[in-house]
Amino acid sequence: MKLTSSIQAFVLHFGEMGSRWGINRTVGQIYALLYLSKDPLNAEQITDTLGVSRSNVSMGLKELQSWRLVRLQHFPGDRRDYFSTPEDVLEIALTLVEERRKRELDPTLTLLRQTLMEPATDQDEQHAHERMGQMCELMEQVSQWSHDLQKLSPKELQRLLMLGSAVPKLLQMKDKLSLVGARSKPHRENSPD
Repeated sequence: MKLTSSIQAFVLHFGEMGSRWGINRTVGQIYALLYLSKDPLNAEQITDTLGVSRSNVSMGLKELQSWRLVRLQHFPGDRRDYFSTPEDVLEIALTLVEERRKRELDPTLTLLRQTLMEPATDQDEQHAHERMGQMCELMEQVSQWSHDLQKLSPKELQRLLMLGSAVPKLLQMKDKLSLVGARSKPHRENSPD
C-alpha cells in the first residue's frame, strides 16, 4: 500500500492517539493502515509500509488479535497470514466497547463488589464504602448499558447515534409528560379498597 500524504497523516495521528488510549504507537499505526487498506496485508507489507521492525509488527498484530480488532485470512498457494479490519465501523466500535468493558470495567466491578461485602470497621471506612458504593452503582449502569448496546442491530445502533442531541430533549419531554400525567390523575383520599 502506498502512503499518500493523507493516508500518512491519518496513520501517524492514529499512532499518537493510540498512545493516549493506552496502546503502543506502532499498534495504532498498524491498525490505521489496515483500516484504510483496500486489501488485506501481511506482516512484511506492513513492515515495509510503516518502516518499523518486523518484531514490532508481529507483536502489534497479536495485540490487535487479542482485542478482536483484526481478522486473519489465508489465500490459496500463499502460506503467509494476511490481516484486515471489519468493514463496518459500528462493528469495530462495539468490539472496542465490549473489550474495554471486559478489561477495565469488569475487574473494577469485581473488586468493588468484594470490598463492599466486607463490613466497615470505623467511620473512615464507612465513608469510603459509601463512596465505593456510588462508584459501583454507576459502573454497573455503564456495564449494563454496554451489554444493551451489544444487543442492538447495526440499524438500531445507527438510529440511536443519529438521535444525538435529541436524547436530552426526549428525556425532558418524558419528564414533563410524567409530571402532567401525575397531575391529571384524580386524587383519591379515603377511597374504599
